[in-house]
Amino acid sequence: MAKAKSAFVCTECGAEYRKWQGQCSSCQEWNTLSEVRLSAARPGAASGGSGRGGYAGAVSREVVELANVDLGEVPRLTSTFEEFDRVLGGGLVPGSAVLLGGHPGAGKSTLLLQTACKLAQQRRVLYVTGEESLSQVAMRAHRLQLPTQGLQMLAETSIETILGVAERERPEVLIIDSIQTTHLEDIASAPGGVAQVRESAAALTRFAKQSSTVLMLVGHVTKDGTLAGPKVLEHMIDASLLLEGGADSRFRTLRGQKNRFGAVNELGVFAMLEHGLKEVKNPSAIFLSRSEEQAPGSLVMVVWEGTRPILVEVQALLDDSALGNPRRVAVGLDQNRLAMLLAVLHRHGGLFTGDQDVFLNVVGGVKVLETSADLAVLLAVVSSLQSRPLARELVVFGEVGLSGEIRPVPSGQERIVEAAKHGFRRAIVPRANAPKQAPEGMEVVAVDKLADALEAL
Repeated sequence: MAKAKSAFVCTECGAEYRKWQGQCSSCQEWNTLSEVRLSAARPGAASGGSGRGGYAGAVSREVVELANVDLGEVPRLTSTFEEFDRVLGGGLVPGSAVLLGGHPGAGKSTLLLQTACKLAQQRRVLYVTGEESLSQVAMRAHRLQLPTQGLQMLAETSIETILGVAERERPEVLIIDSIQTTHLEDIASAPGGVAQVRESAAALTRFAKQSSTVLMLVGHVTKDGTLAGPKVLEHMIDASLLLEGGADSRFRTLRGQKNRFGAVNELGVFAMLEHGLKEVKNPSAIFLSRSEEQAPGSLVMVVWEGTRPILVEVQALLDDSALGNPRRVAVGLDQNRLAMLLAVLHRHGGLFTGDQDVFLNVVGGVKVLETSADLAVLLAVVSSLQSRPLARELVVFGEVGLSGEIRPVPSGQERIVEAAKHGFRRAIVPRANAPKQAPEGMEVVAVDKLADALEAL
């Protein structure tokens, strides 16, 4: 019998080494190498009989010219949720592998169970649970009042057994909850280890692509919010989705981090109700639930998420600091960018905040990843600093440069139209984003410099 070997794998980038070292040479991270036991070489592996052929689909050993590749469009399957389909790029693609991550309690299993129960009324679906018993899943389905007829269930963690059942049942959709609980018999490490997660995901993905089965994997996340397991796991799959939302919030956001079949950073919004997750088709309406009395430091901005604009409220609070180093706290925004914007405000706006604690919050738990929020952040800070409320019908967007210039952002006219639909009557935007003809009832103020925006207030 061949002797089993071990290797050291970086949990950040997936690079392998023969012996342990403090720093990974590939990604330059420290203390990220962990030892994994590799399976013994199988008979026939040297001659190409390892069974790894055809990982990306049908086995093809012929060279084909790109112009001769068949462009026949693959029909997508609906997930029964419009918001889910939006994040996926239009629906589930046969033969694709989708990884759904999120913190405990975010609703990953609930979302997939709702999807599986509804899909099972029309298609063959196999739901494999490794964390719960079948009775626990049935109790949740009954509590959520879901249709349970037609959904095939399996409580198993062995990849060999799962693939054997899948070969026999031939499902169109295969759901694994979760990938960290599965294991291969010929790998000695425990379930959830780097080697087990990597090889289990590779075996399932290979089956999905060879059989044109939609594979959906549930993945755990670490304490810093990244997907647990080796980094190569994210390279194997076709789409990586992250379900976010705290236990104290009734709203959940589904964001695409990787998608080979659609746009990344697409955002889907769900509400956690008594009977499970319900999609929110107009996110701007829930994020604009504002009080009747306008307070200083509150302002609405238009952010672009994937393929649509969303209106969200940003709040700023400035207070005299009792510390030598004032605090800079940003929730939903980049804290380093906030410090940079405050420096621009001092240099080009003439407003000093060095003796103030600055707190910033994006209402609704939304994380703003683009720079179009710069101008709205600064104007909210100015409003709080001067204790002057801003008009309720005012909306702002634009990127602020280090020299105080207001730079244009993508899809400016679509943002203005979205704001006009929700009753806003005044907009401060970059001059390059100003439309030739403003929407009816909307006053558009185009600015070039930060000083012009402050004067427009």
